[in-house]
Amino acid sequence: MIFSEAEKTAIVSLWEKASGNVKALGAEVLERLFLSFPQTKISFGHIDMSPESQDLQVHGGKLLGAFGEATKYLDNLDAALPKLSILNAYHLKTDPGNFMLLSYTIQVTLAANFQAEFDATAQAAWNKFLEAISTLLTSKHR
Repeated sequence: MIFSEAEKTAIVSLWEKASGNVKALGAEVLERLFLSFPQTKISFGHIDMSPESQDLQVHGGKLLGAFGEATKYLDNLDAALPKLSILNAYHLKTDPGNFMLLSYTIQVTLAANFQAEFDATAQAAWNKFLEAISTLLTSKHR
């Protein structure tokens, strides 16, 4: 997927603001995901899913951090997440449909926490970015 310079700027600038609070934001993403889409809990049976749990903070931070790492590879996303793709497909056996649900909750969390920055342009760029990552992560399921 090709990102315009404006899209890259929108993605990276918002990530720079979010990156200082990855654990809390990641935990919020997972909490929203589990509450809104309870079927997604099946992939996370090994962690304490109660709100504000240490497990939720750690795992959410790792998850969101991986997406943040991908912001460094906007010109070559295929190079960004190969280990995560294999982990989700073969070890965690994550339902590929969950990636779009996760993308949605990431956008909602960003919008809720960065209202001024998450305008229509940023939303469109992040939607495209998260869609590209979802496609990449589901590619190993084929």
